[in-house]
Amino acid sequence: MLKQIQTALREADVDAVLITSPQNRRYATGFPSSAGVCLIDQKGGYLFTDFRYIEAAKKRIGEGFVVEQVKGSYARMVNAVCAQDDVHTLAFEEGFMTCADHAQWERALAAKLRPMGTLLSRLREVKCQQEIDCCVAAQRIAERALEEVLNDIRPGVTEKHIAALLTYRMLDYGGEAMSFEPIVVSGTKSSMPHGVPSDKKIEAGDFVTMDFGCTVEGYCSDMTRTVAVGHVTDEMRKVYDIVLEAQRAGIAAAKPGVSGRDVDKAARDVIVQAGYGPYFGHSFGHGIGIDIHETPVAAPNNTNPLEAGNIISAEPGIYLPGKFGVRIEDMLCITPDGCRNLTNAPKELVICG
Repeated sequence: MLKQIQTALREADVDAVLITSPQNRRYATGFPSSAGVCLIDQKGGYLFTDFRYIEAAKKRIGEGFVVEQVKGSYARMVNAVCAQDDVHTLAFEEGFMTCADHAQWERALAAKLRPMGTLLSRLREVKCQQEIDCCVAAQRIAERALEEVLNDIRPGVTEKHIAALLTYRMLDYGGEAMSFEPIVVSGTKSSMPHGVPSDKKIEAGDFVTMDFGCTVEGYCSDMTRTVAVGHVTDEMRKVYDIVLEAQRAGIAAAKPGVSGRDVDKAARDVIVQAGYGPYFGHSFGHGIGIDIHETPVAAPNNTNPLEAGNIISAEPGIYLPGKFGVRIEDMLCITPDGCRNLTNAPKELVICG
């Protein structure tokens, strides 16, 4: 990523970028750590970190980077590089840096701090093949976990138990960590898009919505499946089929040059025309990468066109308070001539138990 960031620096008319967030440090260096500072200028990259990470960082980070253990303070080491490389302007992550941290850096640095804007987020939107492969690997792990856990969904089992099984299986099958805490909600709770797993026992006739994913090399997967337990009503099946039709419409619309708003609209129109418009209150999709939610988004307010290399979720839903909810989510990678669905898990309505 070093050369791409250096090119972006020239276009942004700044001498260097100061990276303090764990997400962007990992993107720039490929190395995960909870502490450290990365600086990239036209002469190369620098990662300063503490004793806990220095040995692993030196082994992991490749050509083009100088990796050093912090001595004194990070600001002292950044100032030394700025003096050495003739750096006068430093882009900083205004979306991550607190006001207190900014004030501290501004007092300590000789170089002038300038807001980064979209310098890194725009780069992160377009994934290279290695990044795509990591998301796919994480998705395959999640799918394998789901296949196993479907056998455990039955009346009397709690939402927390299913969430714990998903977590265990994803870790056991090679996931580094969870993309986020799994969402497992059942019955009337399934009408809450981000409901929290509880001690509620799953009952016959429930919908169970599971939203989950894991990471591989720092890159996330994200999927949702809604399954039924024992049996479904005509209304439940009808709503499920509408959500699936909406998802397929959004997927068909997702291609380079089409705005996030238009992709969202393709799916939303299906739900609106079926009479459930007020019950779809979130966007069709969001970007996925090192962060589980990043740009670009397939949302009503995004008029920017999608590009080849974007990875977005495809997750329409209908949520009927006091009754049930349905969400179906896949991951899409935008290709030069359309999109590739990175999710292999079946989407036909599954009845468990």
